[in-house]
Amino acid sequence: MFEGIKEKYRQFKEWQRQPHQVKQLSEEEHVCATCETKFQGNYCPRCGQSSKLGRYSFKNAFLLFLDVWGLGNRGMFRTIRDLILRPGYMVYDYLKGMMMAYFPPFKMFFLLIALSFLVESGFNIKGVNRFEQSLEVFDKIELQNKEMEKTQEMDEKEKQMTADFMQKSKQATMWINSHMSIVLLVILLLLSGPLYLFFRHCPRIPDMRYSEFFVAIVYFTNMWYIYSIVASFFCMNPYYETILPVLTIIPLKQLSGYSYWQTIWRSILASLIFSVFYFIVIAVFFVVNAFVVGR
Repeated sequence: MFEGIKEKYRQFKEWQRQPHQVKQLSEEEHVCATCETKFQGNYCPRCGQSSKLGRYSFKNAFLLFLDVWGLGNRGMFRTIRDLILRPGYMVYDYLKGMMMAYFPPFKMFFLLIALSFLVESGFNIKGVNRFEQSLEVFDKIELQNKEMEKTQEMDEKEKQMTADFMQKSKQATMWINSHMSIVLLVILLLLSGPLYLFFRHCPRIPDMRYSEFFVAIVYFTNMWYIYSIVASFFCMNPYYETILPVLTIIPLKQLSGYSYWQTIWRSILASLIFSVFYFIVIAVFFVVNAFVVGR
């Protein structure tokens, strides 16, 4: 029994490293319905139209619909599968040139953010709108502050400063929720810098460029979003938030070629540097916010 499990695991590890199989070219001769070019293969060499498209049908309409959204011609479902089962190896394949096999990272990033926004807005099994919940927290804090004002002596200036501060914090939260893609890209830029310092001379890609590493981080964020959307849809938020940071070690290990221990300590040091930058940015925000409120 254990030998069979061990063999299955060995086969899975081999598949992780090289799962992509390119379809054989069709030897049947086609005539492109768009440019009337005669060709053999799966796509017209002149205009790129698929040989599967011919007279209008519901099937062709569905394939065209997928292409409009970028789901038919760039392997969205293959990308989701590989980001779940072999994320680091998949990104390595993409960086070395296998780009047509996978969905573009930034387009996938924005699509997943839109889907996440939909789920967080209430499209989940419990119909919970988490954006409204986050705003309700500020309302509760405001009520608590008003109750404290009744029991403690505060001059009008302090009361006004507290009220203005809470109002601007609430507005900032609403702005972040409505501009999540911009906020996340800024966070990824801040995070990818320290990580790049520790992974730029990794065994698998000794001469990795920052642009390549940033694309890898975007793909890993997409992996994170896939798990996050599924967990949010089933309202499992308290559980997945503790697991996802650990899962990011796996793709970094697969991409870099370092051992788990080397990947972990490099990630921890990079996270500490990122945390310093992050808290500086937050501190600057609160100082500026307090200065504006004080005026």
